[in-house]
Order: sequence, then structure tokens, then C-alpha cells
Amino acid sequence: MDSFRFPEGFRLGVSSAATQIDGGAENSNWYDWYKKGKIKDNSNPSVATRHRELMAEDTAIMASLGIRDYRFGLEWARIEPEEGKFSEAEFEAVRRELELLKENGIRPLLTIHHFSNPMWFEERNGWLLPESKEIFLRLVKKTVEELGDLCCEYVTINEPNVYANNGFAAGLFPPGHTSIPEALKVMDNMVAAHRAAYKLIHELRPDARVGFAVHLRAFTPRNNFNPWHRICAKISERIFQSKLVKSMLFEKNERFADFIGVNYYTRTASSGLKDGVMPDCPKNDLGWEIFPEGIALCAAKVNRLAPDLPIYITENGTADAEDSFRCRYIAEHLKAVVRSGLPITRYYHWCFVDNWEWCEGFTAKFGLVAFNPETFERTVKKSGRFYKAAIEEKGISKEIIEVFVRPERYKR
Repeated sequence: MDSFRFPEGFRLGVSSAATQIDGGAENSNWYDWYKKGKIKDNSNPSVATRHRELMAEDTAIMASLGIRDYRFGLEWARIEPEEGKFSEAEFEAVRRELELLKENGIRPLLTIHHFSNPMWFEERNGWLLPESKEIFLRLVKKTVEELGDLCCEYVTINEPNVYANNGFAAGLFPPGHTSIPEALKVMDNMVAAHRAAYKLIHELRPDARVGFAVHLRAFTPRNNFNPWHRICAKISERIFQSKLVKSMLFEKNERFADFIGVNYYTRTASSGLKDGVMPDCPKNDLGWEIFPEGIALCAAKVNRLAPDLPIYITENGTADAEDSFRCRYIAEHLKAVVRSGLPITRYYHWCFVDNWEWCEGFTAKFGLVAFNPETFERTVKKSGRFYKAAIEEKGISKEIIEVFVRPERYKR
């Protein structure tokens, strides 16, 4: 691997979601999912990593690693515990975090919806509701009114394609439905909610920057000489992401984003309409193929839709419990980003501290920092030291490659 420098202004940050780190919410759909025995290791999201209690320590560690950009989110179940009744105490807690970030020179990117719903919303059919857009806008309005003086960048909705597919088609996420028409309806409602939220935020804060984060995969025929595989790759890509991205971005002559957030982890080798991997490919702990070139391929497709918009890699990372190939993974993905020549201005690594990874619980470890589940003590991993070095060097130097990258090998 050759050394490379980051472009001028390119920034490295970290990304998180409230449900996965904060703890303290027992009136959410994910706590309900845990109570139903749906979490792999039966771990409890109301504990998570106790970030809410330990945010000062986490922020100090973040700052010590040179991280100056942090994407984090709201826990809707705490913000609006009863329909139409907002928690001033919760907004004060989020304000404290924003102030803490500011004191440490860290710029926030705030995600308003990241998979988690309060149970009152879930029990009313959630994002299937015809009035779900209006309900979401009430949350958006209150959020910007309360926090807009401390935060000027927002992701409205995270991964509507994953939320809809896993919750309403595949049955893997709450509410556990298996209906393709429902999944399509949920995506339509989330698109409408994003567009309306974009307008509303700009009405409230004209200087705000607003976007969305979509999960993109590189869909590839498992056998490029097989016509069925090629057809399946095209169909899967259109259903899962292409149509959604266009809908989130545009309607007639209007555009609804100031940046495009790309969450990229892997590619799908298509031989049918289900996920697949290439034979004998490098994989992470979850069996996902490691395919660094895909991050540039996916970013290039959204760039063709809106060439003048900056792209943020709002999530990229890998499940690696032993921290034995994460440095190589990050370096190779950063290299693909930089060499692409695309207007990618930020890279947010998923994630900072090993977190509660939805249905996987604590079995999938994505963090640059480990924590002890008994004492909750944080320990910076080798990959965390690598990330600090990359930020300091403003690139991946020969020394970084020799110390952190070259010794690492992927699993197969």
C-alpha cells in the first residue's frame, strides 16, 4: 500500500447513535425488542455504554485523539416520552453535550431519527401512519428551536432503506413485519418527512446545513457472465437504494439536501434477490465482504445525481473484535475515497466506543475504543492510535503503514 495525503479541508470524525450508546431509555421500540428476546446476547439497550453518564470522559478521549467532528443523535423516546409532551430535562442534557463538544473544539452533526421510536409512536403503527410526517415535523421543530443556537448541521433520517427493509420486509428489526408493501410505504413516508423537515429547518435556521444518511452497497453480479445475476444486481440496487436516493434528493424542480450522507460497509454479490458474498473474499466478524473500492463506486453514483453537493461518509467501519484488521480496513477505504477525486469532504468512522449494535448486541465490535462491560472503563485500541496518527499526519504516511497497516491481515 502506498502512502497518501488527504485533500485540503478533508476531515476525519466519528459517528454514533443515541440508542446504541446512551442508555436510559425504556420506553422505546428497541427496549421492547430486547424484552421480546430478539437480541443475540440478550444485552440491554437501556444500559448500552452509559455514554450519557460518561460523556465528559468520552469527549475528552475523543479530543485527545484529535477528533474534531462528531455525528451523534437524539433518542426520540426520551425527547418526547408522551405524545406531544417534550422533556425539557432531556433537551438540557443534549445542550450540555453540545456545549461540551464546543469546549473541546468538536463540531456536531446531529441525527434526528436513527432507527429508534418511542413506544406511543410504535404502537400507533409508527412510520406506516399517514400522519407520520406531521408527527416527525413536530419533533424537528422542537429540536431546532431548542438546540439550533448550538448546532447548525442535521441529518434528518438515518438509513430509511435499512429501517424499512429490516423492520417491515425482513422482520429483523422492530416491529418485525414481513410485508414488502409495508416496507415501501414506510420508505415513502420517510421520504416525505425528510423533504418537509429540510424545508422546516431552513425556515427556522436559514444558515443550517441539512442532509440525510443512506446506506449504500456496491451491488455486483456474483458471476458477471450470468445474465440472471446481472439482472438481480440491477433490480436489488434499484429497490434498496437508487430510487430512494433520488426521491430524498429531488421532487420536480426542488432539491432537499445541502450534503449527501453515505453509509458504506460492504457489497452484495447478487445471484438472486438476497444478500450474498463473493467466494473466498475477505470478511469481517459478521461475514460481510470487505470491499474498499465499493465506497468510491457508491459515492460516484450519488455524485452523478447532484455533482455540486458535498458528500459526507457518515458511516464506515468494520466488526473486528480482535482489532486485528481495522487499521487496514480504514486505510484502504480512505485511500479509495481520496483517490476517487469526488467531493467527499468528511469521513465519520463507525464507531467511537464499541457500542450496542442493535440485534447483535455487544457481539459485534466496531469501535476505536473498547470498554469493560463490568466497570465501563474505556481503553483506546491500536486502531484508535492509528486514527489519531492519520489525523495528525493529515494522511496515511509510510510510517503509519509500517506500524499499523502492513502487519494486519483480513480473515477469509
